[in-house]
Amino acid sequence: MSRRTGTGAPAARRRAALALAAALLTAATATACGGGDGGGGGDGDGGGDGGTPELTARDAYVPEPITGDVAAGFLTIDNTGDADDALTSVTSDAAGTVEIHETVDNSMRRVDELPVPADGELVLSRGGNHLMLLDLTRRPTEGETLPLTLHFRHSEPITLRVPVESPTHTGQE
Repeated sequence: MSRRTGTGAPAARRRAALALAAALLTAATATACGGGDGGGGGDGDGGGDGGTPELTARDAYVPEPITGDVAAGFLTIDNTGDADDALTSVTSDAAGTVEIHETVDNSMRRVDELPVPADGELVLSRGGNHLMLLDLTRRPTEGETLPLTLHFRHSEPITLRVPVESPTHTGQE
């Protein structure tokens, strides 16, 4: 597994603070819209061009939330197949609802799906596209794992046990 190297502690802290601010804003405004390194396969029915997406998930984590109402989820979905797919929904026993959010021009919004391109990846990261776990069944704490099931347009679901990390965890070493 490969991880990107950090760009420095101040930048990482700034990204963490922005992500935390976005999560708190989401919790405060009802109209607004993060397995360890889990894996799973997807033998789907193809991506529409005769090929088949081949999906795996990695680098998943949820920062320990400040409140017990909302948490963010981050991970990378790799597609080594020769057909596109799309993340269409996420479910979890730990949350009443999991929303998929995209971030454009520093503004986040809920979307119905995000593309997972053939021979590419979908990165869900702080300050970018991400998951929002809403109506948590309880406040998760660092060291626990949360169940997440990723659902796709073509591929079979991928189920992960996602670690809860410190609130300032960035996913970078």
